[in-house]
Amino acid sequence: MLQFAPRMKVYLALKPVDMRRGFDGLAADVAQVLRNDPFSGAAFVFRSKRGDYVKILTWDGSGLCLFAKRLEKGKFVWPPIVEGALQLTAAQLALLIEGIDWRRTVAPEAPERPAFL
Repeated sequence: MLQFAPRMKVYLALKPVDMRRGFDGLAADVAQVLRNDPFSGAAFVFRSKRGDYVKILTWDGSGLCLFAKRLEKGKFVWPPIVEGALQLTAAQLALLIEGIDWRRTVAPEAPERPAFL
C-alpha cells in the first residue's frame, strides 16, 4: 500500500484522462489543465473514463513517480466531472485508493501548538 506524508498536498483532477498517458503526458496535464507545478512535491490523481483505474503522479525530489491502481470490482468514488481540481488530504487519498467513499470523512482541524511554560 502507498503511504503519503500527512501534510502532503493532494490534487484530484476532476476530468477523466487517457490512461495511456505516462510521466510526460500527465505532467503536461498538471501544468496546463490543473495550472500547477508537477515538480512541487504534491500528488496529482487522475482517473479513467470508466472510473475503475487511477494514476498518481508525484515528484519525490529526485524524479517523477507514477503509481497506478485498477479496481477489479466497482469504481473509485469521484466528484462530478467538471474542469479543474479538488484538494484532498493524504488520509482521504488513502481511502480513495482503497475504493472507500472518502467524501464522507471530515478531516479534523490541525491541533494548536501547546504553549511552552
